[in-house]
Amino acid sequence: MPTIDERFARIGTDHAPGQEVRQALADDEMELRGGAISGTPVDFSHGDVNPTAFEPTPGALEELVAGVHRGSSQAYTEYRGDAGVRELMAERLAVFTGAPVSGADELIITPGTQGALFLALGAIVNAGDRVAIVRPDYFANRKLVEFLGGVVVPIEMDYLSRDAGAGLDLGRLEDAFKSGVKTFLFSNPNNPAGVVYEPEEIARIASLAMDHGVTVIVDQLYSRLLYTGNSYTHLRAAAIDSDLVVTIMGPSKTESLSGYRLGAAFGAARIIDRMEKLQAIVSLRAPGYSQAVLRTWFAEPDGWLEERIAAHQALRDDLLAVFAAVPGVRARSPQAGSYLFPRLPRLGVPLHHFVRALRVQAAVTVTPGIEFSPDRTDSIRLNFSQNHEAAVNAVRRIAEMVDRYRADDGDDGDDGAVLAGSHGSATAAGLA
Repeated sequence: MPTIDERFARIGTDHAPGQEVRQALADDEMELRGGAISGTPVDFSHGDVNPTAFEPTPGALEELVAGVHRGSSQAYTEYRGDAGVRELMAERLAVFTGAPVSGADELIITPGTQGALFLALGAIVNAGDRVAIVRPDYFANRKLVEFLGGVVVPIEMDYLSRDAGAGLDLGRLEDAFKSGVKTFLFSNPNNPAGVVYEPEEIARIASLAMDHGVTVIVDQLYSRLLYTGNSYTHLRAAAIDSDLVVTIMGPSKTESLSGYRLGAAFGAARIIDRMEKLQAIVSLRAPGYSQAVLRTWFAEPDGWLEERIAAHQALRDDLLAVFAAVPGVRARSPQAGSYLFPRLPRLGVPLHHFVRALRVQAAVTVTPGIEFSPDRTDSIRLNFSQNHEAAVNAVRRIAEMVDRYRADDGDDGDDGAVLAGSHGSATAAGLA
């Protein structure tokens, strides 16, 4: 049994998204190569929410103000959230996911999807339980499991060797379920790679969960931001017992409502009940006034979502074109979401030194790949939901920094490539 100090030591936050700015680069820690590269600062650790990039959905602020004016009835909702808002959400989420949702029994509003992840895992994971998680995947998954005393069982995802689907090792997943794993947690679309699981992969996950009685938590935060030519399969609409699946979504990313701290978990009523009890002693409820903003979710003006997808897709393609010109870089074109997860050529410094130098010399903040998998010491994640021009120029600075800091022996490791996603517009290209 780890001590309390050991448990918190394993929840390192130094390299987590948004925390990089708290790091100091000591003069004697590493020798910087070259001078500063001028340019507009860009923080790729999270999206940019302002009028020059991606604004919150229309009507969000007005709904917040209306909630404030309603007073106590909006401030002090049930722990699982405002009943009227839950019913409205349940109807819309049922249509979106292709399976019914009970707003009364099967849905809880949470303080962001991060809160939903903690509550869902806290509701089903005991100390010593074996929990399967994907590598790479969302940075908090491993930390949450370990904090709760669970044992992480990693399942590899070979996303770079293919141009469609996630490439999850389904054989390894089956072995894990046979070995006693009772919980499986994954994101779809994947964060950080932006790949979408194929229907056959989802069907196999559902089948294995049914065969072995495994509860599956699926984080679908980016499932609305789906690029042209790609399709999406919702696990809860596959052939799986509704008592074995919890789906997590929220309006923080595609809709740029992250500051409102809103998420939703829906699925197995027994788990939702436990989540409400846990939420009651952690935060009581999601912010009451913010809950009113959920009335705008899935009710945006005609054409709004299509325009937002098109803007992200154009930015994705321009950034991939820059990376394609950098020898030794490998990148998979995301099928959904706003993340790029390029693999860099071999560098002459450790990854965390490069990431810090990138921030100090080029005014660009990225998240190191080790946040998403301990073996991704050669990758960085970029949230490209940014001002288009600033993001492209920032990636050009990343390219220049890669050339500065690449290993002196000229060995770039694997040949570089930019791989198109399913029907993506990026062209697969070997990089000499």
